[in-house]
This record gives sequence, structure tokens and C-alpha cells, in this order.
Amino acid sequence: MQPENQPVPTTDERLAALTEDEKIQLVSGNGMWRTNSVPRLDVASIVMADGPNGLRYSREQAADGPGAGADFADFISLVTRRGEAAPVQRGPEPATCFPTASTVGTSWDPRLARELGNAFAAECRSFGVGVLLGPGMNIRRTPLAGRTSEYYSEDPLLTGAMVTGVTRGLQERGVGACIKHFAANNSEIERTSMDSVIDERALRDIYLRAFERVVRDAEPWMVMSSYNRLNGLQAAQHPWLLTQVLRDEWGYDGLVVSDWHGITDRPASVLAGNDLDMPESAQRIARLRAAVESGAVPGAALDRSAGRVLRLVDRVTAHAGEPAPFDTDAHHALATRIARAGTVLLANNGVLPLDADATTDALVLGTGATEPVIQGFGSARMTPTRVDVPLTEIGRRTGGPVRHLAGVPAGEHTGTERQAALDEATAAAKTCGVAIVFAHTPQNSDGENADRADLALEAGYDELIAAVAAVAPRTVVVLTVPDAVTMPWLPDVDAVLVPFYAGQGMGSAVASLLYGEHAPAGKLTTTFPRRIADIPAFLGYPGEGGRHVYVEGSLVGYRGYDERDIAPLFPFGFGLSYTTFALSDVTADRATLSDGDSVAVSVRVRNTGSRTGAEVVQIYAQAEHPRVRSGPRELVGFARVELSPGEERTVTIPVAADDLAHWDVTRARRVLSDGPVRLLVGTSSRDLPHAVTVLARTDVPRWKPLRRDTAPAAALGNPVARRAVAGLLAGRLDVDAETADGLLQECRRSFVNVFDTLANRFRLVLDEAEIAQVIAEVADEEAGRAGR
Repeated sequence: MQPENQPVPTTDERLAALTEDEKIQLVSGNGMWRTNSVPRLDVASIVMADGPNGLRYSREQAADGPGAGADFADFISLVTRRGEAAPVQRGPEPATCFPTASTVGTSWDPRLARELGNAFAAECRSFGVGVLLGPGMNIRRTPLAGRTSEYYSEDPLLTGAMVTGVTRGLQERGVGACIKHFAANNSEIERTSMDSVIDERALRDIYLRAFERVVRDAEPWMVMSSYNRLNGLQAAQHPWLLTQVLRDEWGYDGLVVSDWHGITDRPASVLAGNDLDMPESAQRIARLRAAVESGAVPGAALDRSAGRVLRLVDRVTAHAGEPAPFDTDAHHALATRIARAGTVLLANNGVLPLDADATTDALVLGTGATEPVIQGFGSARMTPTRVDVPLTEIGRRTGGPVRHLAGVPAGEHTGTERQAALDEATAAAKTCGVAIVFAHTPQNSDGENADRADLALEAGYDELIAAVAAVAPRTVVVLTVPDAVTMPWLPDVDAVLVPFYAGQGMGSAVASLLYGEHAPAGKLTTTFPRRIADIPAFLGYPGEGGRHVYVEGSLVGYRGYDERDIAPLFPFGFGLSYTTFALSDVTADRATLSDGDSVAVSVRVRNTGSRTGAEVVQIYAQAEHPRVRSGPRELVGFARVELSPGEERTVTIPVAADDLAHWDVTRARRVLSDGPVRLLVGTSSRDLPHAVTVLARTDVPRWKPLRRDTAPAAALGNPVARRAVAGLLAGRLDVDAETADGLLQECRRSFVNVFDTLANRFRLVLDEAEIAQVIAEVADEEAGRAGR
């Protein structure tokens, strides 16, 4: 221990004092959930825990020493087993099961996400956890992906805003966030070996964009690399991803940790920038030690990663204190409030809200009403402090017992058993006042390490809903699902309410919405297709031969539906309420927008109904002359506003020029589509009745850059290149610049590159070094014009 009254050594001083073996131990896990300590230098061991929707902590995680809690069989069982009875690793302590990201995201409320982060931090600190392994933030490219409930949206701007809120909420209370999974972990099929093959612009504009936003705006303490390969190379061992992009371009100064057992080549991962290998693995430690001893991993690379671990430990221990119990009642109330805010009303012919006094003859159907589906399966699954049961909560509103039938037998059952349950439900529905059906997707075939096979509900539920709707006077469907589902019975039911996986307060939240104590305000963060073939990723999913080609490029989610003019079942951003809103007086505070600027768009919002409610104002950009193909419009700003009946308020939403830009692969940077840009304002991607136009201006040239293979026509269209190439020709032919330019114009129709065209037409031998110099001079001049 450090003697009293002695100055605390700096990180660099402790790094210099570490032995080689201590450095190797420091960048390797201690058991399943801890880092290694170095007592002689006062380097503490810190605890990490899973928890995208709630802390999963067990006493095993507090154990220290080699091998503590590192039970590989337990780890595999946790991830791969399904069903409500699936074990959770070594008896985790109860903690608040908050709504999953699929529900948090549909609130469209970054401030609420920040509150969630604060609550996460309080629960982490109560158990001595220094880093929460979340939030998850991969793009929901297809609703079939097994972990979509752990992710926020199909859109990177919305995902980035929500994760920034959670990350700030965690870290301002002294607990590190670990954003994951970096990058392109968009399916669970063969997830540790599948190669996500993505073109550069789609990768930059869609799959890395949200991570970039969170790294720049929230500075997470940790980033977790993903299991998959990315364009041929394992993400955990990807120097372009982990160093060039994450650190050199985005300026990230935190720690990169592997996903659990996600590293196959430990020396390569260190060289790539993956600092901490989790969990403990004697094999990987031995390989790293051998590589360090042989010089294959230089001492500087090991020092770099060890120093980052030391800095993380310093961050965590600076906020460490005596664990204090969290307020379980307050956190349950927050979980319920988030569930209410994120529940989406997709259809309502006027039956909702229900009148509690007039619906004492309600019939509730579905096993989910008594055994609620509140979270997904896998490493995020945790033990809640309590669970609000929907049937009980409905009974509290109606003032008495409510009839309930399963409707669909749970677990293994025969066709005869299913028909008997269906007949019983149908007979009861004929005599009820309203039928409320709780339905869910299969509970044994998706989650971590398993994608859904289709978009259908659990076997029997579509049939149950259709049969009940045919005889009941009113039918309301409540869908506890991870993502989009098909609804063949939609025209026949009266209302559809979707809480997704809404955590332990789901029962109370849904009941309060059904009976009008609150008005629904959630908005979809993914597009619901009419059929599975409409999904933009359909033709490339799930891949074959170990390669998963993202054939739709940047046309992910609503972008793909809009580009192909396919009508979805429900569009991105859609959600109904019990009240109505009017948007008007859309203005922008500037007429032109340049690189680095931001325009403030103001919208007048009025609650024109008779109930308090919230609306989400959404802004989409539509460039008149887009540089690239990214769908007709893209989300660039939003704001959630709550209003009382008759209340109106002006909402001002900033739109950054950078969010109107796209990745230009020829110039390796984001570039504005200069020219008129319409900022469309409305309440979903398909309901945008208002617009204001701004003129986007950029110093980045619109023309193509000069390269060795540039054709003459393209060179002539680039004034800088035209002057330089004409100068080269003038020098070789000993003519003036004007004459050389005229000769260059005569070559316009050649499809052979400009340099070879000149060489062949004028019988020249051009030196490759001379050509390279011309290309470099053109690039330098263009970079100067663009301010780089």
C-alpha cells in the first residue's frame, strides 16, 4: 500500500514501475468479470457486469483471484439456453429490470435515457460494479436479428442520441459505460465467424455513424469489440477499425475490451488496439507472453494497452465509495414510466382508452398476461426486483377479478390441446365486453446467439387473435415482442398496443394506457414490413459460406422502403395517441448552411385534443441534388414535447450540417450535398406535411478527384486537375498552356485514363513518378481549398 503523506504516483509512473508479467496480467481478465490488481502499486481490480436493460450481478463477480467465476460451461449455458426456466449465471442479485433498448428507443427521449443511465449507475455502485457492459447500439438492420431488443433503432442518428443519453447518465454518476458491439454485429447467425461484408459508405454512414456520435459527444470509458469479422478481418483484431477510425479519426482515448472470448489471436488484437482481453484465458495469456518475449508484440504496444487499463482503473476508483442500497421503489417507478413512454399504439378505431366502469366483463387472453414477457434471452437476462403482472394490474383498474384464459397452451402441446384451448377462448369471447389478447413471439428460438426464423407470433396466437376478433364485440391486442411482426389479423381487430420488451413495470404501464390514465406516445424506431420479403436486407440475409453481404448498402430500414416505394405495414417514426396535435409555423434561423454550421428549425406544436399527451416532432432532410443515393429522405433531428389540452409551444430543433453530409469514398471524408436541401417536418417518415428549404454550401469540390485511372472527361471536369494535366502536357510538348488545354479537350471522348491517353495519342513516355507528383499536387491544392 502507498505510505501516508506520499504523493500518489501518476499513471505513467506506475506504468514504468510495472514488470512485463504484471503488464500482461493487467491487459488480461481476472476470472470472468474482473481486471487484475497490482497491490504493490495500489492498482485495484475493478468489476464489470452485464446490463443493457438491468444489472446482472452475482457474488461470484466480487470474487478475486485467478480463475474466480471463470466457469466456461456456465458462460455458454447462459448464452445458449432458452425459456423462462433458463438458468442465470450463479444466482444474480435482484436488480431493476428496466425496459430493453427497443422500448427505451421508442420513447424518442434522450433526457429519459439519461435518467435511465443515472439509475443504472446507482445500482452498479450499490454492488461495487465499476463498468456496465452496455448500452448496446448496433443498427437494427433486420427485425429477425436475435438481439434487436437490446438495440435502439434502425437509424444511426436516433441510436446515437439515445445512447449518448444513457452513457452520460452512467458516467456523470461515476460508473463507466461500455458501448457495444463495435462493429456491424447485426445478426446472431454464426456470429463469431460470419464476415459482415459492407461497402465503405454504408459502413461509415450507417453502421459506424452512431458509434462516432457517442464517442465524440459522450466519451464512453469503454468500447467493446464485436465477435464477427468485418470485411474479412475479425473485429477484435482489426487495426483499421480499432485504431485508425476509433482513435486516430474520432479521437477516442478510452479502453477497448473484447467481447467475452471474442479474441482468437491475442497478439494480433493487442497490435490492432484491443486493450483488455476478457475473460481470463490461460491459453491467450500464454500466447501473448510468448509474443512479447519474442518481440512480435513490441514493448510499446503492450505499454499502450496496459496504460489504458490503468487509466480506466483510475477513473473507476476515483468515484468508488461504500456501496449504498438503491431505491427499489423509485427505480421500479422509473422502469414503469419508461415502459409507458415507449409503448406504441399502432391501431385504434376508438375502442381505447377503455372505460374501467364499463368493462367489468373484460376477457384477458394469453399466457403473457399472467407470466409477462419482459426481456430477451442471453447475457442481458437478469433477475428483477419485482414484476407487475398485467392481469393483476388490469384487475386493479376494473375493481375486481378479470376472466383469463391462456387461449394457446404453453410449452409442448398437441393439436388437439391447441384446438380445445382455442374453442374455449372463442366461446368466452362471444360473451365478453372486450377481449384483450397478450401475444408474443416464440420464446425458445431467438435472443443472443439465435435469430428469429420469421416474423410470426408464437404458434397459435395469430389463429387465436383472428378467431376472437371474429366473435368479440371489441378486440385489443398487446404485443410483447422484440421487434416487428406481421399481423394478418390487423383489419379485424380494434386496437394494437406494442410495449415490446418493457421490463418489470410493463404490466402496470400497459394497464394504465389501456384504461386511459396516460396517453400512449411511443413512436416506432424500426419499420414494420407487410411481409418478410419487403425488408431491405432480405436478399442478403443471413449470408452463406461465412460471408454476410449487406446488399442494400446504405438503404437500411425506412431508407430502403422509401427508395423502392414499398408501403410498410407501419412506417418508421409512427405512433398514435389518445389526443391530437397540429404542427405549424415551420421556420429556419438561417437560409444557408456551410460545413461546421447548424441550423435551428422551429416548429409550433399545439395539442388540439382533450387529453394530455406527447408528440415527437421529426425532421428529415431531402437534398435536391444528392451526391449519393441514400433514399429520398433521412432523419436529421427530432424532439419530444408533452402538452396539456389546448397548450401550444414552439419547439426548436438543431440540425447540424454534418448530419446532412455523407461519406464520399473518393475523398475519404464526409461531404455535404451542396445545393438546396428541404427539411421536411412531421410525425413519421411517411407523414411530413411541412418543409423549409436551406441552401447547403461546402468548400469540398463537387468534381471527382484526380487519380491514376481518371478518364479525360473527368479530368476536364475538375478545374484543378485540368490545369495540372494541361501543364504536364505543355511541358512535354513544349507548347503554351492554352494550346495544351485545347489538345486535352480533344481527348475528352477517350475511355482510357487521361495519362495513358495523352501518352498514346502524342507518343509520349510519361514517368510514373512524374504522374504521381501531378496527382499529389492536385490533391494538396484541393485539400487546401476544403480547409483540411
